[in-house]
Amino acid sequence: MNLSFRYILIIACCFSTLLSYSQKPKRIYIEYSGFTVKDSLKGENVTTFVRSDQGQIHIVHEGVDMWCDKALYYQDQDFIEAFSNVVVKQGDTINMTSKYVEYSGITQLAFAAGDVVLTEPQSVLTTDTLYFDRTKQQAYYKSKGQVVRDSSGTITSQVGRYYMDDSKYRFLKDVVLVNPEYTLKTNQLDFYSETGHSYMYGPSTIVGDSSKIYCERGFYDTNNDTGYFIKNSKIDYNNREVIGDSLYFDRNRSFASASNNIKVTDTINKSVIKGHYAEVFRAKDSVFITKRALAISVQEQDSLYIHADTLMVTGKPEHRITRAYYNAKMYKSDMSGKADSIHADHKSGLTQLINLKRFNTGDAFSVKRKPVIWNLGNQMTGDSIHLISDVEKEELDSLKVFDNAFLISKDTLGDGFNQIKGQRLIGLFENNELYNVDIIKNAEIIFYSRDDKDTLIGINKSKSGSINLQFDGPYKIITLLNQVDGDIYPESQFPKNARQFRGFDWRGEEQPKSVEDLFSDDPPLNLPVIKGLDPFVPEQEFFDEALMNRIDDAETKGQSKENKAARQIPKKKENTSGVKPTISSQPSSKASIKKKQN
Repeated sequence: MNLSFRYILIIACCFSTLLSYSQKPKRIYIEYSGFTVKDSLKGENVTTFVRSDQGQIHIVHEGVDMWCDKALYYQDQDFIEAFSNVVVKQGDTINMTSKYVEYSGITQLAFAAGDVVLTEPQSVLTTDTLYFDRTKQQAYYKSKGQVVRDSSGTITSQVGRYYMDDSKYRFLKDVVLVNPEYTLKTNQLDFYSETGHSYMYGPSTIVGDSSKIYCERGFYDTNNDTGYFIKNSKIDYNNREVIGDSLYFDRNRSFASASNNIKVTDTINKSVIKGHYAEVFRAKDSVFITKRALAISVQEQDSLYIHADTLMVTGKPEHRITRAYYNAKMYKSDMSGKADSIHADHKSGLTQLINLKRFNTGDAFSVKRKPVIWNLGNQMTGDSIHLISDVEKEELDSLKVFDNAFLISKDTLGDGFNQIKGQRLIGLFENNELYNVDIIKNAEIIFYSRDDKDTLIGINKSKSGSINLQFDGPYKIITLLNQVDGDIYPESQFPKNARQFRGFDWRGEEQPKSVEDLFSDDPPLNLPVIKGLDPFVPEQEFFDEALMNRIDDAETKGQSKENKAARQIPKKKENTSGVKPTISSQPSSKASIKKKQN
């Protein structure tokens, strides 16, 4: 073999050996020992250190510093027990104090007990016992803990885990976040201490002075007091409950919005509005909703449904007002209607059907947008219509049609139409049925008169100052007041082109006859796909296989002494990742611990 090649090979082997030796973990080093005590009863490999007046015992290992008043060092296992006023520091970011600490230089796992306080730049964790895995840079407690962050509040839980590299906490079981503005409760909370962002999994509530939020998966920004919630989410705003596939919440603005399958319930006024996009302004007592918007006034006898492109509900609970605009429709079992806009005052019981002024008679859509009401076979139209309800009885009281009033009904047997028109119409209801109608000023009538056997007597066409129409069962009693002219004509002598007044427009095909009919003119509904929040992804257990292998490695071959590094490890793995726990026994190896040299 070439001599130079041999030298290169020897140097390479030496370098490899040196590199392997340098990568071995360093042993625990006692920087300052105070008083050193040897106790034969504890064993020849055990050294006791006691602090002096000059200072505490100072222990160093792989970037961590520890101070205490008393320490027991097990040289053969590179394991230390620290007692009284224990302080552990890792760099400039992690500081831990406690009454007692166990630490293995082989596993780099620390166990702290007694008034444990872990401080990082953004928060302070206090608990009774704490595991600190320096290899994974994670801390874990299972005996109830508390985390305080100034801007977010105080978080308590039975089980907790801190991921130092991500500045993230994972709280499990009986999690409570208390803030001056609200209290959050959940089964699991992932909390990022730097940003104040928190993610909730499982049934969760956020309760404040004026709101209560429920969800089974959600996000909350504790710095800005905003949140996003999905999966069975709802917001209770005083006397309003908001439900939707996804909810957004802004506490500072007293604002909430919802998307897809929305339901807003007003518990005081017994009303419900539905749609697929909504905005709620609590401070202004207003709700805006669109995308197949539907308002329901719940009544014991018969509910009223109002649909439009957009709905807005405003006002204090004792005086709510509903506004429906753009192709508004309404439906009750005994009455339905259409208009460009509908305005309903729930306190006074006044519902107005309005045609916007910009749609004049020359507009192609003016007739379709003109307010219309249908009741028991009668169609009433006019420039605007007012319905007045008895709020206490939850019944219709009266009806007013302003300007160009027109009442039409089909003849009972023929194909003709009974018609009454005038400047104004006033109708009265009993048991939600129209029983009396007065047509005031410039009244005209075309009426198919029949006898008690429904035989057509003739067609009455008359003009008068006003007309009174009363419904008595199947019969109509017509009284013409201040008649100007008119007569009854045989059907054969009454021209067909004269059987309809000017402006006649029978709109029976537009009449909503069910709640579903309210949406008959709507375009196809295409709802956005809500990505939402990613589902919870379980992480590895704190006491995972890698940690258990390190604990196995800490045992000394041939030595019968207990493995100090394993004595605080639970025999059954705790549920440290939010998933069903698994069973794992302690390390089975009984080998003695190798002595490691610096």
